[in-house]
Amino acid sequence: MIRAAQERIQDLFSLAESEARAPAPNLSRRYVTLARRIGMRYNVRLLREYRDLYCRGCSTFWVEGRTVRTRLRSGRRSQTCLACGRVRRVELKHRVAGSRASEPVSDRSVPRDQAVLIDESVEPPAGSDLEEQEEE
Repeated sequence: MIRAAQERIQDLFSLAESEARAPAPNLSRRYVTLARRIGMRYNVRLLREYRDLYCRGCSTFWVEGRTVRTRLRSGRRSQTCLACGRVRRVELKHRVAGSRASEPVSDRSVPRDQAVLIDESVEPPAGSDLEEQEEE
């Protein structure tokens, strides 16, 4: 039952996405509401990629510029639903693990004495498969 519920949720979100692109996106809200109900009934969590696609207040499927306004400011992503006005603020992760945007990125180069030089012009050792393939 759980697997069937997960598949149905995926189907409903794909339908919601296709309907949200249409000129009158009335059905997309219904599809998101049904997917949320199925998730609650069968105690199935929605995937992270689906949780970020709709408003938790009014179940509107978000399309950038049409149903949601996204702003990036001071390390946060702020999404405002244009249907109900609810604001969702999410802390952004830094791209480089362990460093902040204001700190310089550490140099991860290898010291010259530990570096390995790979020379592709050197022929493969005798008896290798590459040598046999070239002869044929």
